[in-house]
Amino acid sequence: MGKQINFYIDAETEKCIITRLRTAGCVFAEDEARLLISEAQTLGILADMVERRAAGFPLEHIIGWADFCGIRIAVEPGVFIPRRRTEFLVQQAAYLAMPGDIIVDLCCGTGAVGAALAAVLGWIELYAVDIDPTSVRCARRNINGVSGNVYEGDLYHPLPTKLRGCVHILVANAPYVPTEAIKLLPQEARKYEVRVALDGGAEGLDVQRRVAAEALSWLAPGGHLLVETSQRQALQTVEIFAQNGLIPQVTNCDELDATVVIGTRPFL
Repeated sequence: MGKQINFYIDAETEKCIITRLRTAGCVFAEDEARLLISEAQTLGILADMVERRAAGFPLEHIIGWADFCGIRIAVEPGVFIPRRRTEFLVQQAAYLAMPGDIIVDLCCGTGAVGAALAAVLGWIELYAVDIDPTSVRCARRNINGVSGNVYEGDLYHPLPTKLRGCVHILVANAPYVPTEAIKLLPQEARKYEVRVALDGGAEGLDVQRRVAAEALSWLAPGGHLLVETSQRQALQTVEIFAQNGLIPQVTNCDELDATVVIGTRPFL
């Protein structure tokens, strides 16, 4: 449900908004118009929101939230907007996890993955980390309701040392776009999302390598590391996992165009 609308929008005005958005290239102009109308508090605010959207600002940054796994995730301008394909990462992690598990969400962004896992599993011991201060602020809003712990810092560095060897599920939606490919991304990502959430280095694998390099010392025996990657990069991710002592497997979802590599810590 959106906010209560304190002003009246007639059909002709709504049609003008839809036309403005469609002319600007918004494929789902009708849906976006309804969202903007429902979230605006005054006509002036609505007009500003429509113009920002027509100028290319991401819809989620304008309305302040994103729909992810059926829940609202608070977002702020500049943060990485959770993608629908990442719902597959949540599905795979939820399949392997149990209520009460210790779950760590590295490169958590807005905390969407951790919040969604808590919604699916019920009570979990959740820890989330991101290096971007704005993302951390969003994550605290999204995870506070499930009693999660959010830290600002670089990967494992800010995590409590008591978690070493105890983590059941380690999820990392680490950036995996090669640096040179960032210029090919849609404008909404390229211009309006923090670069550190997109740039995976020359091959797109730099952060994955760093995550995998320390995973074994944080995972419990039989624990799992799950990362989102591209189908093109999956075999390289598998090699990285194997080189760091994890037993890898690849899972795909054609419907969401999603690929997740799972690495399991051996019991011995």
